Amino acid sequence: MSKENVIKIFEQKQVRTHWNEKRELWYISVIDVIEVLTGTDRPRKYWSDLKIKLKKEGSELSEKIGQLKMVSLDGKMRLTDVADTEQIFRLIQSIPSPKAEPFKLWLAQLASERLDEMQDPEITIDRALEQYLNLGYSENWINQRLKSIEIRKELTDEWKKRGLKEGLQFATLTDIITKAWSGKTTKEYKVLKGLKKENLRDNMTNTELILNMLAEASTKDISQAESPETFEESTKVAQRGGKIAGDARKALETQTGKKVVTSLNAKTALKGKDQKQIGNKKPKDK
Repeated sequence: MSKENVIKIFEQKQVRTHWNEKRELWYISVIDVIEVLTGTDRPRKYWSDLKIKLKKEGSELSEKIGQLKMVSLDGKMRLTDVADTEQIFRLIQSIPSPKAEPFKLWLAQLASERLDEMQDPEITIDRALEQYLNLGYSENWINQRLKSIEIRKELTDEWKKRGLKEGLQFATLTDIITKAWSGKTTKEYKVLKGLKKENLRDNMTNTELILNMLAEASTKDISQAESPETFEESTKVAQRGGKIAGDARKALETQTGKKVVTSLNAKTALKGKDQKQIGNKKPKDK
């Protein structure tokens, strides 16, 4: 199974999805769907109770639900209950919600968009741009964010080439890079910004994004130049790549007298007064 874990947005709520290329099906996090439809802050408890209710009613839906590894609140890949779009449609029937119909339309659009993107990959970039604009990010910030996605992909492709595994090894190397340039692990960084399920990079300022890109690009370049053969050797490369950006951060802080890594996140920045720190101008009206 080829892996393609993607965060999709429904009414400014994040929904974890996974595209199964072989079956050409979307698999969607059940917990995220329940959270969107019900607004509960305890979606796992809701799902647990619903499974018991469905079983008593003789429904086999919960028994057919599978599991895939997806990014959890702590940033690690963990097994999560997932369902394909047909199963999600059936699940929605069991959850009273005013958002049921809009979510059904969103699911149908998700399937259609995937077919379009397979025909023209540039559509993926355009839709990512539109999503960020709809969330209120500035065009300047979005340009940085899209570039950071490209650089991250180049780095993970290099790791795959070295025989490294997605999941724990990728997460460990990312932590090393992040710690080396920012002074904080990924988890510590997210705590500083008050994040839970939200993507850390989606809540970085322009400067933080640039330094993170420098760290990941440097790691990739060093790895390509030295061709590390083991995971341990790759950890040392990650440390060195991150340090290049870490030295740049310290030099900048010395010159400005201000900390680069701060608690500022998109939740607060996009509310108004701190908008300029995420991006230099507001998005155009659509």
